Amino acid sequence: MGLLGILVGLALLIWLAFRGWSVLLLAPAAALVAAAFGGEPLLANWTQVFMGSAARFLAQFFPLFLLGAVFGKLMEDCGAVTAVAEFMTRTLGERRVVLAVVLAGALITYGGVSLFVAFFVLAPMAQMLFRAAAVPRRLMPAAIILGTSTFTMSALPGTPSIQNAIPMPFFGTTPFAAPGLGIVASIIMLGFGLWWLHRAEAAARRKGEGFGTDGIGVDAAASDERVRERATTAREFDPAEINRGQRSEVLPSIVAAGSPLVVVVMVNLLMSLVVLRRLDFSFLAEERWGGTSLPAVAGVWSVVVALAAAIAAVIVLNWRRLPALRESMDAGANASVLPAVSVASLVGFGAVIAALPAFAAVRDWVLAIEGGPLVSLAVATNVLAALTGSASGGLTIALDALGDTYMKIASATGIAPALMHRVAVIGSGTLDILPHNGAVVTLLAICGASHRESYFDIVMVGIVGAILALAAVIVLGTMFGSF
Repeated sequence: MGLLGILVGLALLIWLAFRGWSVLLLAPAAALVAAAFGGEPLLANWTQVFMGSAARFLAQFFPLFLLGAVFGKLMEDCGAVTAVAEFMTRTLGERRVVLAVVLAGALITYGGVSLFVAFFVLAPMAQMLFRAAAVPRRLMPAAIILGTSTFTMSALPGTPSIQNAIPMPFFGTTPFAAPGLGIVASIIMLGFGLWWLHRAEAAARRKGEGFGTDGIGVDAAASDERVRERATTAREFDPAEINRGQRSEVLPSIVAAGSPLVVVVMVNLLMSLVVLRRLDFSFLAEERWGGTSLPAVAGVWSVVVALAAAIAAVIVLNWRRLPALRESMDAGANASVLPAVSVASLVGFGAVIAALPAFAAVRDWVLAIEGGPLVSLAVATNVLAALTGSASGGLTIALDALGDTYMKIASATGIAPALMHRVAVIGSGTLDILPHNGAVVTLLAICGASHRESYFDIVMVGIVGAILALAAVIVLGTMFGSF
């Protein structure tokens, strides 16, 4: 009955979430259903297990949600995101509009701008460019997904995405874990995705397909409550806040626009590899600081400092282009709350499932998967990200349940924790892009496209390319270790 309860709880969560129900209600309800099937105490599971795990997730990662959303909102309101995107299109020209959209998305998300901020800026720009170049509108979502939700989310070393931060406390790693493997994976994802989009564009031109009709626009998508409910479990920005604050009518120069993105990367690198390693943090072992260690917190600290420095850089460089600074910062702060609590609820659900006696059978099955621990870790993160429709939620559930086990396996077999980190993150960013994923639903709504029109191309650039990269990382990591 316990195993049946796990399956029923998961099915309830997936089905109702896809129908637009709030995860804040669904996650505890589904967890209690699973606990009831297993004959476990309901109130104790809710208040002690579910809430305890959700609270720990917020304690570790809410600063990243908060600062990431504030940074993204300031970058949008001062016009920096638009300026960077327009610079890329001017540089590459109208004949390379797909490449321009992909690289513009990659640049701003690797620089720390929240995914949904990138969506709401890139989609109108892409629509204009695709129409002028007679490229089908149905390819817009795949181009934006490739630039914002693949290699810059999970593979590129130092990316400040929440997904890249989640394994750090479990494995004692930094955002630059396994940099060589991350670069290889990034090249595979980007190269395969661009090849596919070029092939699709060429086929459409041969058929004389053209652009098609315009979409519904970003304002309509931002105000859609069903889109909002699905979006907040996918990434770190609440779409309802996108139109709040006040946007500058004058765009900054490319230097003023791009400098904060550079600050994120450089400060993150310096904190991870230089600054924190030279300071004495032995006091962290004291009970008042949670009895922890520097490796357990260094990665999160590095990203937090990088985002804080970037926020300061945005304000200093674009002071006159932020006419309503307080309103913009408030909107960013508000935009971080619902996504953080939604993902924390998914984590709480996973904690209840992992605490059930029947979960031992699931754990044993995962660890027994042929191919070794890297393959089983990849399968675990893939499956959980797919079931929850959330890379961050699925990844945290997997590591909460199995992280300690994989660390013991790594110590016993000589596998580098950095390799585990990179496999886990890339694994979480593959099957999460299923039809019910909040980012997919939101982007299709913004672009005015349907699943039938655009989803196959999203699968090719967002899932197939990522799986190829994941396989390459596992093979290279098995042969040569972490590099």
